[in-house]
Amino acid sequence: MSEISFDDFMKVDIRVGRVTRAEPFPEARKPAIKMWVDFGPEIGERKTSAQITAHYTPETLVGRQVMGVVNFPPRQIGPFMSEVLVLGAYDAEGVVLIAPDKEIPIGERMC
Repeated sequence: MSEISFDDFMKVDIRVGRVTRAEPFPEARKPAIKMWVDFGPEIGERKTSAQITAHYTPETLVGRQVMGVVNFPPRQIGPFMSEVLVLGAYDAEGVVLIAPDKEIPIGERMC
C-alpha cells in the first residue's frame, strides 16, 4: 500500500450524518438499501446506496448516526444517483457501518 501525505488525507471530507430515511433498493444488482443522510446546514441532505443488508434493515437505520465522504462526485447506481459514500468495514457476514460511539452534532468533520 502506498503512503499518502497528511494534506492528501485532509482532501477527503468525512462528516457525521444522521439517517433520515431508508428504503429497500430491489433494483440493485446486489442487495442494498437506499438512505437519505442529513449532514447539517452546510452540506444538507445527501442520498446513497449501501450494501449493508446483512446487518441492517431500513427500519433500523433511521435516526442512526453514520460517517460519510461528502466530497466525492455523484455516482449512478442503477436508477439511483448516489451522492455520498457512507463508510463501513466488513465482518464475516457483511458490511458494518462506521459511526461515532457518542452522539456528535451532525455535520462535524472527522479529525
